[in-house]
Amino acid sequence: MNPFSSSTRLRDMIRSIRACKTAAEERGVVRKECADIRASINENDPHDRHRNLAKLMFIHMLGYPTHFGQMECLKLIASPGFPEKRIGYLGLMLLLDERQEVLMLVTNSLKQDLNHTNQYVVGLALCALGNICSAEMARDLAPEVERLIQFRDPNIRKKAALCSTRIVRKVPDLAENFINAASSLLKEKHHGVLITGVQLCYELCTINDEALEFFRKKCTEGLIKTLRDITNSAYQPEYDVAGITDPFLHIRLLKLLRVLGHGDADASDLMTDILAQVATKTESNKNAGNAVLYECVETIMAIEDTSSLRVLAINILGRFLSNRDNNIRYVALNMLMKAIAFDDQAVQRHRVTILECVKDPDASIRKRALELVSLLVNENNVKQLTKELIDYLEISDEDFKEDLSAKICSIVEKFSPEKIWYIDQMLKVLSEAGKFVKDDVWHALIVVITNASELHGYTVRALYKAFLTYSEQETLVRVAIWCIGEYGDLLVNNVGMLGIEDPITVTECDAVDVIVDAITRHNSDMTTKAMALVALLKLSSRFPSISERIKDVILKQKGSLLLEMQQRAIEFNSIVERHKNIRSSLVERMPVLDEATFNVRRAGSLPASVSTMAKPSVSIPNGVSAAPLVDLLDLGSDDILAAPSSSSGADFLQDLLGVDLGSSSAQSGATPAPKASTDLLLDILSIGTPSPAQNSTSAIDLLSTADMNNNSSTALDTLSSSAQPHIATTASAGGMFDLLDGLSPSPSKEATNGPAYPPIVAYESSSLKIEFTFSKPSGNPQTTNVEATFINISPNTFTDFVFQAAVPKFLQLHLDPASSNTLPANGGKVTQNLRVTNSQHGKKSLVMRMRIGYKMNGKDVLEEGQINNFPRGL
Repeated sequence: MNPFSSSTRLRDMIRSIRACKTAAEERGVVRKECADIRASINENDPHDRHRNLAKLMFIHMLGYPTHFGQMECLKLIASPGFPEKRIGYLGLMLLLDERQEVLMLVTNSLKQDLNHTNQYVVGLALCALGNICSAEMARDLAPEVERLIQFRDPNIRKKAALCSTRIVRKVPDLAENFINAASSLLKEKHHGVLITGVQLCYELCTINDEALEFFRKKCTEGLIKTLRDITNSAYQPEYDVAGITDPFLHIRLLKLLRVLGHGDADASDLMTDILAQVATKTESNKNAGNAVLYECVETIMAIEDTSSLRVLAINILGRFLSNRDNNIRYVALNMLMKAIAFDDQAVQRHRVTILECVKDPDASIRKRALELVSLLVNENNVKQLTKELIDYLEISDEDFKEDLSAKICSIVEKFSPEKIWYIDQMLKVLSEAGKFVKDDVWHALIVVITNASELHGYTVRALYKAFLTYSEQETLVRVAIWCIGEYGDLLVNNVGMLGIEDPITVTECDAVDVIVDAITRHNSDMTTKAMALVALLKLSSRFPSISERIKDVILKQKGSLLLEMQQRAIEFNSIVERHKNIRSSLVERMPVLDEATFNVRRAGSLPASVSTMAKPSVSIPNGVSAAPLVDLLDLGSDDILAAPSSSSGADFLQDLLGVDLGSSSAQSGATPAPKASTDLLLDILSIGTPSPAQNSTSAIDLLSTADMNNNSSTALDTLSSSAQPHIATTASAGGMFDLLDGLSPSPSKEATNGPAYPPIVAYESSSLKIEFTFSKPSGNPQTTNVEATFINISPNTFTDFVFQAAVPKFLQLHLDPASSNTLPANGGKVTQNLRVTNSQHGKKSLVMRMRIGYKMNGKDVLEEGQINNFPRGL
């Protein structure tokens, strides 16, 4: 026997651990005690077994491993004495759980103790089984537990009912065995047994449909009588809690009635009177009464009931909103959100109280109340509620403004009665919380403005005045400079004045001052500055008298540290200085943007492209976001990219700008790829321009500010000539530089006079055939141009056609856009050009994995394959 272990009692060990100054000292004490306990276990000393297990339980609660003592629990449970069994069962519940395999060894001991003559031993076994029962144990011991529900002692019946609840949760198939026993518990007078019986019935009803029908027919009236007796009972000190007789039993009975009444009109009619009685008689000045009232409201909302009782329930929730307890107000808001579906008008009566909750100091209540307000909004009250929310937005906390502004914008967009009201409310939000507003919100505002032609003058004047007062709000600044750039002449000339406006005097210089201020402010981000430069370019055409001042402002940006601003400044200065004949066409007003298409795209309903062939790659240097321009122009839509392949980039630009570029296109003698039209517009807007890393000469020229200041057009010409190889290889429209350099002819494509290679059938299935033809540019044997022809050999049309390909690391692959994303039936064809560069030319052959996706009869189809039959020499 270990002398230290036998002399150290539990209280001495606890005292030693609490006396430790550091965690390391505590670990040392625990380690020493665990070593002594192991030694005692090895000696199989029965006298210290209960003491050792008590120590292990305390060590386990401190978070240290105690798995080595699990078998000691089983030995104590098998002991004949009650004290040893008590410690053993306590250790079993603490040190083990239902996932431990050791539990299989204790099943027999539990069965013996459930049949023990000592009711206290039976109670210990029921308590342990109710805590750690596994499915296997439940099946083995269910008959003993069912028998104990009828035991003479109420404490055993109570524990047996709770244990039965655990058993039916673990093994729902056993539920039917407990139906009759559970119904007998509902007649108990002992509240402890009755509440456990009600809980067992609740579990049976939620698990088993037969049990639900049985209790509806046999027990509904008895439960209603029991609830009525408790509600009308006189004061009983042993059950009274804050003036409510046994609120715990109240709540359990209401929960069970809720399940019985849901979906059953007859059962709901039976309980209507008692629910009204509970709702009206229960005091709400204490937590116990509020808990009963809340469960009563939950039950009223769940059962099949008339509207009058629901109005009573909603009025109770309205009283909850005036309570000082935050928890009560929070659960009331939650319940009101559910109640809107049943009776919107009844909830609307408490709108003022709900709005006050939006201003509550507690953040969780504010957010929940804001969600509820958004559900209350309709066409009749949208103006009043929006005014209240915007008034609060002015004084709300910074951390709440993001949620509040987002919800206001959502409400205004959804329920706006007219466009002028929509614009006014959005301007108020941008003025008070512009820095918290997301990009899609102000994008949507610009779309609405472009569609409201009669409000262009009113809007630009309102934005000008708002900018002067709230210039620190970034999104407001963006919308303001965009509108001033588009409608600056309306601002200066006071065009489109409405009766509600006061006339203002704005000169051309004043309008330009606003744009210049947006560029020069230190806290303006790149997107704002880039938009301001575009606005200045447009104003140079609308305000010819101050075009020299605008040119000076643009020239200053040539020395910017940001490449994007340098490039825009160079291009825009060339337009202002050298191409005045086309400037007015180039910077004319934006066309009306399709509001419906924008909303569909914003909601995510328009399928996004999954391949570079269906959407141009947009590369913006210095981390500039191109999202505003791309979204507003809808450059990524399938409508633009699906233009006929015969239409050249110059034709597309001619249609857009209204200028004659036919001669330039005819002289070039080359047919641009379908991607050229989109890339040309991207280049004009400086979106997706060649990366400086791809041409060091152009980067040096852009950064040579001394040369730029001497002759900006020379710098642009140098940039154009140095960038030609990149433009030729990417099929981008070099016509951008031609446009800015006097409409000179663009260089023709390189001839492809390499050796001939036989075409191949790259892939063929029951519905699709792919053919590849090959050519090589002269002087570049590593590069292979591949023309892929996709042939539909099925009787069904393929839509949303997408081709994707992947190659090993020694190959580089470039995909041009396909001629169409629709493949007609019965031999319809689509073509697409690929360019493959083989860095191991002559050593390794080409190989490619490909994936084709399309829709056939509305269903998505995906085909995959590997192409290994490329001709030799590629």
